[in-house]
Amino acid sequence: MKNLAIILMIFMTNSIFAQNLKPIVYQDGTQKLNGLITENTDTKKPGVLILPAWKGIDNEAQTAALELEKQGYIAMIADIYGEGNIPNDNAEAAKLSSHYKTDFAAYQNRISLALDELKKVANPEKIAVIGYCFGGTGALETARANFPVQGVVSIHGGLGKGNRPDGKLSTKILIVHPADDASVSKEDIENVQKEMNNANADWQMIYYAHSKHTFTNPESSDYNETMAKRSWQHVLMFLDEILK
Repeated sequence: MKNLAIILMIFMTNSIFAQNLKPIVYQDGTQKLNGLITENTDTKKPGVLILPAWKGIDNEAQTAALELEKQGYIAMIADIYGEGNIPNDNAEAAKLSSHYKTDFAAYQNRISLALDELKKVANPEKIAVIGYCFGGTGALETARANFPVQGVVSIHGGLGKGNRPDGKLSTKILIVHPADDASVSKEDIENVQKEMNNANADWQMIYYAHSKHTFTNPESSDYNETMAKRSWQHVLMFLDEILK
């Protein structure tokens, strides 16, 4: 009975999302990309691009999009992997995400294509990027690519950039970091802060106590409700500052 209840809850949740988010189809050459976008696309409001975690578009990304719509934003969830490339388990997710974490140019290209789509319906002068986990890495790649956005938010994202030299960072940066994230090393933290300081970037990094890697996701065993709510308020404050 418990398993049945969980299945029904997931089905009902996905049904709600299907009624409130609409598909947005775009291309990377011959690769079809299937994103989702809020329904308020006739308004030219500020836009927020959401980069999902390593398994692709999930409930957390969809919840964020709907919440951002309530705040007055057009929110789009990017499809990084493309149609036919949705991972079925953690092993497949690790393989796919590792490809884009290694091939930074390919990741930046997929982000750029999604930004182009969002700018068609949102105010192109008022755009931000937020990302979860693997998507948090993508948010930092948006900054490193110097895409013309007003700010980026990395939510429990990977912070490393490999052996690339530090470069220009022209946008505002918020890093939402769980204090007990075992997937991010002290060296990565020191390096990203050095990278941002070397660029004289406008950045801030907020730590959340007693929080492990996926602390914002209610479906994760790492979920910390108090810190998740606080971090979301910090994200909204940041977006309000840069987009409104």
